[in-house]
Amino acid sequence: MTRRPSLSELESQARERGLLLRLQVGRPLNLWSLKVVVAEELAESRVQLWGEMKGWAYGGEKGLQLDTMRVRSDSPPGVGDLIWAATMAWALEATPCRQARLLAIRDGDNQYQRLVRYFQQRGFSTVREVGSAPLDLSLRMVWGGAGALMVANCSEVLDRSWRRWQASFTP
Repeated sequence: MTRRPSLSELESQARERGLLLRLQVGRPLNLWSLKVVVAEELAESRVQLWGEMKGWAYGGEKGLQLDTMRVRSDSPPGVGDLIWAATMAWALEATPCRQARLLAIRDGDNQYQRLVRYFQQRGFSTVREVGSAPLDLSLRMVWGGAGALMVANCSEVLDRSWRRWQASFTP
């Protein structure tokens, strides 16, 4: 079994690289709301936001729902992998969630294919296409569009992301 990093270990590694890893967690209506950010302190009262992920979780193994993932194109190496690793470490440490789910939005064919490939590289696989069927209405309302509904094992995403994060600063 692969050793998995804790959230505090990821925070320490980020700090060693001059980055701030912060999680904002709320607990409204028996849900967890989550926002993970990676930033760099430029001055005492100024930070540069490099990337973020938003999501929510509810009780149960399949309860982690990921919504927004953004990383600036000029961010330091590994920022996206750090965000993925921190999100999964949090889910595994603080919730009963063992599976994550997201929707790769179908905005345009090229962008959609890039998104699907990106999520597959992190361990996600397509469960089904969400389109215009009446059964898809609730999913479209939650994620704001049509696309590929994808799921992954949180431990696998953490393992892959942590290896990539480690490789981003190994000489």
